[in-house]
Amino acid sequence: MAFRKLTSAEIAQLQEQGCKATDWNEIEVAEAFDARFVRRTNFSGHIQLGVYGKEIPLPGGLKVHTGIYNAMLHNCEVGNECHLYNIHNYIANYHIGDNTCIENVNSILVDRKTTFGNGVRVPVMNEGGGREIPIFNELSASLAYILTLYRHRPAMIHALEKAIDAYAEEHASEHGYIGDYVRILNCGSIKNVYIGDYAELSGVSRLKNGSINSNEAAPVRLGSGVKCADFIISSGVYIGDSTLVDKCFVGQGCIFDKHYSAGESLFFSNCQGMHGEACAIFAGPYTVTHHKSTLLIAGMFSFLNAGSGSNQSNHMYKLGPIHQGIAERGAKTTSDSYLLWPSKIGAFSLVMGRHTHHADTSELPFSYLIENNSESYLVPGANLRTVGTIRDAQKWPKRDNRKDPHKLDQINFNLLSPYTVQKMWRGREVLNELQALSGENTEVYGYKNCKIRNSSLRHGRELYTIGIQKFLGNSLISRLEKKEWHTMDELRATLRPDSQAGLGDWVDLAGLIAPRGEVSKLLDKIEQGTVSLADIQKELEHIHANYYSYEWTWALDKLQQVWGCDVEHVTLDKIRRTVEEWRDAVVNLDRMVYDDARKEFDLNSQTGFGVDGDRQQAKADFEEVRGSFESNSFVKAVLEHIETKTALGEQVLKKLNAIKS
Repeated sequence: MAFRKLTSAEIAQLQEQGCKATDWNEIEVAEAFDARFVRRTNFSGHIQLGVYGKEIPLPGGLKVHTGIYNAMLHNCEVGNECHLYNIHNYIANYHIGDNTCIENVNSILVDRKTTFGNGVRVPVMNEGGGREIPIFNELSASLAYILTLYRHRPAMIHALEKAIDAYAEEHASEHGYIGDYVRILNCGSIKNVYIGDYAELSGVSRLKNGSINSNEAAPVRLGSGVKCADFIISSGVYIGDSTLVDKCFVGQGCIFDKHYSAGESLFFSNCQGMHGEACAIFAGPYTVTHHKSTLLIAGMFSFLNAGSGSNQSNHMYKLGPIHQGIAERGAKTTSDSYLLWPSKIGAFSLVMGRHTHHADTSELPFSYLIENNSESYLVPGANLRTVGTIRDAQKWPKRDNRKDPHKLDQINFNLLSPYTVQKMWRGREVLNELQALSGENTEVYGYKNCKIRNSSLRHGRELYTIGIQKFLGNSLISRLEKKEWHTMDELRATLRPDSQAGLGDWVDLAGLIAPRGEVSKLLDKIEQGTVSLADIQKELEHIHANYYSYEWTWALDKLQQVWGCDVEHVTLDKIRRTVEEWRDAVVNLDRMVYDDARKEFDLNSQTGFGVDGDRQQAKADFEEVRGSFESNSFVKAVLEHIETKTALGEQVLKKLNAIKS
């Protein structure tokens, strides 16, 4: 857009309308600039003004004309059709985009050169230091996981830190940016903050040194009383109601509200925090805490649901708050649960009660960790058969709050994957070893500061076997459905893996489930300095996109162990037996989930219903509110799943039986 100097008539008109300038020659305006809509404003430094020629509606039906009224501007560029009104102090060193509205604000300024939060070091997990993560606008959960936990590769960490520092320097400036269609209303002090397009700031108390990466597809909204310092806020975030964010990265689609307090922490996609407090945590995707008196501290979590009053301790009154803990994906903590770090909780496990003995249950996923007389009792595999676990796995994809087409975090929602199934495979071995060492008739087994009852050991082993059979069968049938095959040779060709990528251990990079070998290749490239930050993101996206190819390579390796031969020598009977075991495993697990769901409709669950009547009235009241067991949508879905998978199993078996030798 072309700019020109003010005419003498325009200067006179502006002066008559209460405007002042330290040097009118420093002001440039658009060709169609209309001086009528700039009033009672002081200018200093270099100023550029756009066109203000329309009215904009406000809530309640009021309309105001664009322009600048009651303001002080220093070194600012104000775009077309902006509305600036009642700037109580001043706006300094900012480019303000088109169609932006700023009203009743104390001050907005950039003071000297700033990186807008990029490069800030966050001492995640260990308050004593040692895991400081440099945050930046494009930080993903997977890259942050590598930066946090791969400190045993210092050269690789140094290369990443150097690249992020360079990124921060590239984004450093002495001038700030407020994008197009931004709304900043009734706010306090905003200093050294980048504000992206379509952001809405209403009643914000204080912002200092940060970036608000809002855009049209996924606007950021900050509400009343919010205070943020040394931060990066990603697209689609909502923060409101006097929430405090200090030295944090906030990922896409997160929601913080109701006086939440977050310090020195990383939060990734779709985290939610209300009422409680977080300190020095790595919150992977879907870390959720909604309750007062809930403290998450010095730990790594993902897909977590923290119960009311959940708490952890990261010191033992010795060398200070230096201990850390990990709750692997899908963990849950019940009300008033407590964990003394260091501890490590296995994937999809439930923590109930107080645990002070530094439990490590990572090799026994889907478990209950329960306190009994100050001892930690482990019930392996129990969560495989609960309705809550299945419901969680179904709800996460539906609750993806990310609207931005450019998604930073690569999230795999699968409940069963090589990551969890390898743990069940190892868990079954662990239980067998415990029984072999201590004897089959031992009443209680000791395992990594936990106790396991004999009945729990035997039942857990059975559940792990069923879970393994279900996953391997799922992978096999998915593979068989992709191609046509009519002979044994064609069948074997279908089963051959696409590549050897996927063999060996798998890891969960805070939502991205990946073969350790592929991750190691990426780390080598980072260490050698052959990839940029953008390249790393593309590599992570590539690994995520190829998950099912990698999964089949891993699953086939396990199937060959089960079959006792490689794919070139597998018989039709062995494949048929695998399909039959899959069908039975799916039905058995679904039946367990069905029975678990029934408990939500028993007489105990009806307590408190039909308060002033008899049992019949209580039942009627309960069903009016909750519905009947048979009509429940989840229950019906379980029954439909049993029918569908049974039919699929019979269909595959029929096709196998018709195969040509």
